[in-house]
Amino acid sequence: MRRTAVFTCCVLLSASVAGADNKGTEKARLSEATAVLQARADTPEHEIPTDTAHRAACVIVVPSLKKAAFIVGGEFGKGVMTCRTAQGWSAPLYMQIQKGSIGFQAGAEEIDLVLLVMNQRGAEKLLGDKVTLGAGMSVAAGPEGGTASAATDARMKAEILSYSRTRGAFIGADISGGVLGPDKDANHRVSGDTNTPREIIRGTPEPAADAADFIAAVQHEFGGSLKTSN
Repeated sequence: MRRTAVFTCCVLLSASVAGADNKGTEKARLSEATAVLQARADTPEHEIPTDTAHRAACVIVVPSLKKAAFIVGGEFGKGVMTCRTAQGWSAPLYMQIQKGSIGFQAGAEEIDLVLLVMNQRGAEKLLGDKVTLGAGMSVAAGPEGGTASAATDARMKAEILSYSRTRGAFIGADISGGVLGPDKDANHRVSGDTNTPREIIRGTPEPAADAADFIAAVQHEFGGSLKTSN
């Protein structure tokens, strides 16, 4: 009996430590996503245009996406999504992107992705399940520079505008063929069964203290709360 009790305690302790480690992984993901937004180079010709940034309904940041992950097809790019609400930016929803023919910058083995979801319709598509970019959801490389005046018709109509970042500069990226959707395991570890992905991006619950730096970085780069419905 004593051995059984000791074994049970060890199992429970191991599970508790594993749970803490997993939650620490989500905190690290938030920190890395925050760093992506804060590390901007002084290259205005390779920046997200202000008017494009301020029209985005949601922002997804996928830090440290490795090229090998998409060649081998056995790994995921893991990121974080937040959406505008009337009260400000929503609590983070954890996301993942799989496979696909990601267009890497020349010579880059690792990039950061910043994806702008340009309307609520696009955000809703991401919540149901995994969506194939370019097929189930329209996507285009984002315009660069001080304004979006040179944006093509495809860019103006796209549900997602995509950017990659190396050395601090944001450059329009081709992510057609990628499969994007909620990271169910991560969201369950952080939120349990309390809130659905849809409730999270609509502003329930409020962002936790752990997300404060990430939300502040998003607000600095993309403006404030929702002003008009899409």
